[in-house]
Amino acid sequence: MSETTTDTADMNDMNDLYGKVALVTGGSRGIGEAVALRLARDGADVALTYHHSEERAARVVERIKAIGRRARAVRADNADPAAVRAAVETTVAEFGRLDVLVNNAGAGVLAPIGEIAAEDVDRVLHVNVRAPYLACQAAVAHLTEGGRIVTIGSCMAESVAFPGGSLYATSKAALAGLTKALARELGPRGITANLVLPGPTDTDMNPADGPGAEAQRSLTALGRYGRPEEIAATVAHLAGTGGRYITGASVAVDGGFTV
Repeated sequence: MSETTTDTADMNDMNDLYGKVALVTGGSRGIGEAVALRLARDGADVALTYHHSEERAARVVERIKAIGRRARAVRADNADPAAVRAAVETTVAEFGRLDVLVNNAGAGVLAPIGEIAAEDVDRVLHVNVRAPYLACQAAVAHLTEGGRIVTIGSCMAESVAFPGGSLYATSKAALAGLTKALARELGPRGITANLVLPGPTDTDMNPADGPGAEAQRSLTALGRYGRPEEIAATVAHLAGTGGRYITGASVAVDGGFTV
């Protein structure tokens, strides 16, 4: 007769974010909102940044508090270097520590390359590349062993299946280099860095019933849009003890968009 034993450490892994503090940029809607809520359900206290809608951010904060975790919304434009750094410092001042940084806030301009203005290039690269870099730079001063950096990229960094994506794909492809370099640099400190590559995901920025949705759906192997909660599940895995031995990785959560 076989005997089943339960490892106490494994049981603790189920609640492995208790006592941890996470910062999710762009956490008031879409994938960022789903990530903030999932990390809270897994036990973390969560700070989230928002740019425009204080009301939406406040609703996410209240939902996190209803779960029983602490929460704080911080207004920050990711195009503003000072605001990016301040969001990290505000999180540490509020909660006393920082364990998980999720770089989620992003901007996108899809158009033929000849129609993209210089100010659009600046905005997208500032939000999608410079801001994650600066957030990581500020966060590493506070992250200790077991710290996690998870950055939200895009399947378009791997496969650009339709025209007009030159600027967006450029910005998201840059994050792979950042992630690999951070993994190598921070590994000796026991800090991991990983990149999540969502495919078409049903959010207000790219709704599953919006223009072009059917074309995007047809490009996935599963024939459907993803849900923000499905992206959040992978982020939570990487942020928790399940991600202890994963670093420098680009993880596709794209329904087979890139196969």
